[in-house]
Amino acid sequence: MSFSPKLSRRAALAGAASLPLVAASTGLSRAAAPITGAQMAPFQRLKVGAFDATTLLAGTVAREEPHSIFGLNVDAETFNTVSAAANLPVDVAQFFFTPTVVNTGSELVLFDTGLNGAGTTAALEAAGYTTDQIDVVVLTHMHGDHIGGMTLDDGSPTFPNARYVTGRVEYDAWAAQDNDRFKSKVAPFAEQMTFLEDGDSVASGLTAMAAFGHTPGHMNYMVESEGTQLYLGADFANHYVWSLGFPDWEVKFDMDKPAAAATRRKILDMLAADKVAFVGYHMPWPGVGYVETKDDGFTYVPHSYQLML
Repeated sequence: MSFSPKLSRRAALAGAASLPLVAASTGLSRAAAPITGAQMAPFQRLKVGAFDATTLLAGTVAREEPHSIFGLNVDAETFNTVSAAANLPVDVAQFFFTPTVVNTGSELVLFDTGLNGAGTTAALEAAGYTTDQIDVVVLTHMHGDHIGGMTLDDGSPTFPNARYVTGRVEYDAWAAQDNDRFKSKVAPFAEQMTFLEDGDSVASGLTAMAAFGHTPGHMNYMVESEGTQLYLGADFANHYVWSLGFPDWEVKFDMDKPAAAATRRKILDMLAADKVAFVGYHMPWPGVGYVETKDDGFTYVPHSYQLML
């Protein structure tokens, strides 16, 4: 029979406390890892039936004074109370810019192009794609953070082999304005552009859906394959709390604010009822989630693994 010595808790703690001194005396100390700050993977790939759908982090930026953007029709106390309840700061918000690539097996389709060609190109390459592989570029609307990546810094096309698609109402509305960004980024591609109406198809399984209000002809797209759906919502709702929880709150960038609010509520109702995942261009990265009803509004439920199976 053998006996094991008993070690008191006090003795164990004392021994542990001496370990750093032992390590230092024997030269076994380790260098600290560098502090790098917050980081995110630049893409996330999901399955939609037989399709691949990949969200791309084309950029992210902090914006101060979010109440100057969201909830323009509510007072500061209301905005601050809602934000505090959601554990959000009221002095700054983080914006994300999330184009989506859908691989149908026969075509590689990019929805929106980001702030600039460099950011979207880097995210594409991280996802295993090159710009010359893009077959179709779809523009949901003409705001600068969606059309900025149409060309590179030297003015050459970012996606040299692509055809281009956008909504007819949206294109005509911007063509009638004197907008330098539209003139430099979109107008040069007019001869290569296909124009869609509500219900038209980009390709099999990719259907245009009118979502007017944020801009005159803002379009969303339903991706559907083998009975699975993913709704590409672009900018119909731009914040997971301030827009989903309170769809009637006015948003600075909505060009027709009453129409945008009505569209927002209609789409959120549909997503909640049908339990369809959506990609929000400005939702928290990686930009994919579900909608549930809550009180007079809705709540955002981040995607976990539903579209990975």
